[in-house]
Amino acid sequence: MAYPFELGFQDATSPIMEELLHFHDHTLMIVFLISSLVLYIISLMLTTKLTHTSTMDAQEVETIWTILPAIILILIALPSLRILYMMDEINDPSLTVKTMGHQWYWSYEYTDYEDLNFDSYMVPTSDLNPGELRLLEVDNRVVLPMELPVRMLISSEDVLHSWAVPSLGLKTDAIPGRLNQATLTSTRPGLYYGQCSEICGSNHSFMPIVLELVPLKHFENWSSSML
Repeated sequence: MAYPFELGFQDATSPIMEELLHFHDHTLMIVFLISSLVLYIISLMLTTKLTHTSTMDAQEVETIWTILPAIILILIALPSLRILYMMDEINDPSLTVKTMGHQWYWSYEYTDYEDLNFDSYMVPTSDLNPGELRLLEVDNRVVLPMELPVRMLISSEDVLHSWAVPSLGLKTDAIPGRLNQATLTSTRPGLYYGQCSEICGSNHSFMPIVLELVPLKHFENWSSSML
């Protein structure tokens, strides 16, 4: 999860988020190089006598500054499209969970089980136990198996919401009358926090999401106890 004064992304927990971090670093390096080049040219023009004014009319210069930006855009677009296709691809999910947004809480339904569903409300500050996080803790966590593909079906029953868990690289809109889907795979166990990322009313800030990723054996024990 995030920590105070954090400047970068949260630590990646899924392969998709790792790819997004690599793409971010790749793009940021390109932006840094372009910015450095522009700053160098500006400083050079301000401090150097323009003895070669005819250079600006040269065909070679115009060719270079037309082709070079196109190459840079291709270097950014290709990995971006690759990650977009990876995020949309769902290969035989082991579990499907339906998520419904409400004002202002989430409800979850494990569709592979006959009667496994619950609502997830934020725990009020006055009811928090020592070590629990204010505005992020919920009364019912979403327990999922780690290292297995999980399909999330996301919708809403009233207004627009957005189901987002940054460390897993997930952010999917919950739209009334429409069923969106996302896939997640966690590489390690732990608690992962998120929040509604679409302004949905007065209590928009009080719709946290908590995923508890556990080994498959622990998930089976939990699901048996819930039924």
